[in-house]
Formats: sequence, structure tokens, C-alpha cells
Amino acid sequence: MEMKTIFIAFFIIASLGSNVCSSLSHNDVDDEPLVNPGREMEALRAISPASEDYNIYMLENLPPKYIAYLETCAYKMGHSGIGICNDDVLKEILTNKPVSRECCLKVVRAGKKCYMEFRKFTFRLYQLKRFASQVSFKTNEVWNRCSAEVESPLSSHYDANELS
Repeated sequence: MEMKTIFIAFFIIASLGSNVCSSLSHNDVDDEPLVNPGREMEALRAISPASEDYNIYMLENLPPKYIAYLETCAYKMGHSGIGICNDDVLKEILTNKPVSRECCLKVVRAGKKCYMEFRKFTFRLYQLKRFASQVSFKTNEVWNRCSAEVESPLSSHYDANELS
């Protein structure tokens, strides 16, 4: 009887120990980049004829008012949506590389609705649509970080008029 009790105690301790250790070894999935910086990120920029046709078809089927709204949002966030800040925001979402304070200022100046709609549209493009279901949390996280950074006391060197 004593041997059976020792065996059961050992089994329970070993089971609990293996569960604790295995859960400690796993990284939080949200901290993992969706795309590795470098070649994998550059590959997303490549446009094949099929992907170009898909993007054109998608754009042709969007309401003109919505396209105009997206163009305005893109302009507010930097150079017609294809500027450095928009690229940097996309990199932060996909690779966890933080954008600069200046880019955060442009994002916050554009407004949350504008930022979120533009990101939603961005992840409808052929090259990025495979990430659409995974980026919602990260998109919000970038917005929250940028708005906190712009509103922090460290950003007091920006004139309050810059945000309006």
C-alpha cells in the first residue's frame, strides 16, 4: 500500500510539473511578428498580374465616396497612403517594429475612425488579405500606443495645434 501511495504522489507531482513547465516555455502568440523583417516583408510588396487584377477589381467595386474617404485618410497619415509613415505603421503591425513619434502624430491627427478604415482597406489588398483575421488586435494596439505616446508629457514639444 505504501508503494502505491508513493507512486501516485510521484505521478501527480510529475504531471503538475510538466504542465507548469510547458506553459512557461510557450511565448505569447500576440508578441510574435506575423512577418519576419527583411525578405519576407519585401516579398509582400511584389505584385503579380493576378494580384494586381484582384486589387483593381476590388477597387472598382468600392463606392466612390468610400474611395475618396480612404484617399483623404491616407493623405492625413502621410503622402497619399504610400508614404514612409504608412509603410512604418504596416511594418509595426506585421513585424512589431515601432513607428516613430512623428508617424504616431500623423496617425492620431487623422483620427481613429480614419486610421481603422484605412487599415481595414489595406488588409483587403491581395498581398495582405491572408493576415486580415490576425491584425485586428495589433491594429488597435498600434493606435493605443500612438495615441498614448502623442498625448504623453514627453510629447509636449509638439504644439497643441498640431493635433487639430
